[in-house]
Amino acid sequence: MDTTLVKKSYLDMDAGELANLIVNEEATIVEIVQTFINHIKNVDQILNAVVEERFSAALLEAEQMDKQLHSQFEKGPLYGVPISIKESFHVKDMKTTGGLLSKRDFIATEDADIVSKLKDAGAIILCKTNTPTLCYCQETDNKLYGRTNNSWDVSRTAGGSSGGEGALLSVGGTAVGIASDIGGSIRFPSHFNGIVGFKAGKYQISSNGHFPADHIPIQTRMSSMGPMGKSVRDIELIYKIIAEIPHTPKSLANIQIDFLPKDIHYPLSKQTSKLLDQIENFLSEKYETNRSVPPFFTDSAQLWQEMMSVDGGKLMSELAFDKKHPNLFTTYIKEKLTNKTDIHPYLTWALIGSKLFKPSQNRMERIEEIIKHGDEKIDHYLQHRLLIFPVYHTAAPKHGKVYQEIFSIRKTFRKYMPYVAYANVWGLPSLIVPVGTDENDLPISIQIMSINGNEDLIFQLGKVLETEFRGYVRNTKLD
Repeated sequence: MDTTLVKKSYLDMDAGELANLIVNEEATIVEIVQTFINHIKNVDQILNAVVEERFSAALLEAEQMDKQLHSQFEKGPLYGVPISIKESFHVKDMKTTGGLLSKRDFIATEDADIVSKLKDAGAIILCKTNTPTLCYCQETDNKLYGRTNNSWDVSRTAGGSSGGEGALLSVGGTAVGIASDIGGSIRFPSHFNGIVGFKAGKYQISSNGHFPADHIPIQTRMSSMGPMGKSVRDIELIYKIIAEIPHTPKSLANIQIDFLPKDIHYPLSKQTSKLLDQIENFLSEKYETNRSVPPFFTDSAQLWQEMMSVDGGKLMSELAFDKKHPNLFTTYIKEKLTNKTDIHPYLTWALIGSKLFKPSQNRMERIEEIIKHGDEKIDHYLQHRLLIFPVYHTAAPKHGKVYQEIFSIRKTFRKYMPYVAYANVWGLPSLIVPVGTDENDLPISIQIMSINGNEDLIFQLGKVLETEFRGYVRNTKLD
């Protein structure tokens, strides 16, 4: 038997497949873990996705788990499966820095809640992956660890803030990963890298042990955690492990599936539009489909920006500058001219934007009224409905382009953020499924959304689409 082919196949497998191999003793955990470690060492020289590894410890855990395979204790569904963790989650005895030079030596003393659950399920953590500074950008770059590249084209963005996870999983670097999302941070990297991802709905997963922590209530409803991986079935499995409230089985039989109208007047590439048409035509043969604008869609990008700016970026600024209060504009200009400040300009410029877009007290009262009314209306609207949206108007752009489009003082976020902002503002669960490629062979994905309680419907439809369309395809260019 060609053992090279056997080992390479592990990289294509999702967590469920690997777990079955282990239980059926078709492969040892040590062999599987070593294969992933070797692969990461090879590909990460190009990707720069991994910021910290625990390879030696992972191999020791694998060896012990192989020995305990026949013991009587109950084994979790991820027993022996190698996974990765976004840098923003505390993992005991590993660093949590937020990409800040000032926190380069901070070592977590306990696991984030979500990490504890994954460990209890039997997962073996191989590494932590890169983020932008304080997870505050949709592109992954920071002063401490540098920039993460897209495996399909290294001149292009991996997205953010979970860009390290997206890039690593695109080449099969681990079986599955875990990430967070307050403004597309799971969904941008999933789309740009061609992997499956899921942003859970509001308040469904504990954020305890995530850095930065959720301190502002109106932002907490927008922030959520979730898995990134290779299959919808894996995403559903991980969600069952980490969610506070289990999702209940439902039937797609009487569900309506809505797409945005073709004349929605937001940017969208021809290939993305074509893929959405193909998906609609396919689904209309079995389900009721419709083209419509959901409630509050056109308001959501503006609401997202204001909700992100509610404190003028004060908490983020204090974290970044160690509670000092420098002139942000001067700091930004100094960095652009000299490249000698400690803070990446993506963050400094975002903080300037937060000051500029901070809503007044009267506006905040109005936003709270809109949210209260909108929650009620959207909850009713989506009871028996799923939404299919694009993720971004194109596949992965060149490095820096997403940042320019979203963080412009010309408020171009209102053009480019509605597709992802909708799920954040209204706290909706959203599943990302790769469905095709563009003219440059870069992945294109769609997102499936609804309300809390309809996760089972989302996963069911996701499985249908990944089977009929592209689904996850591992990038083997760097092998």
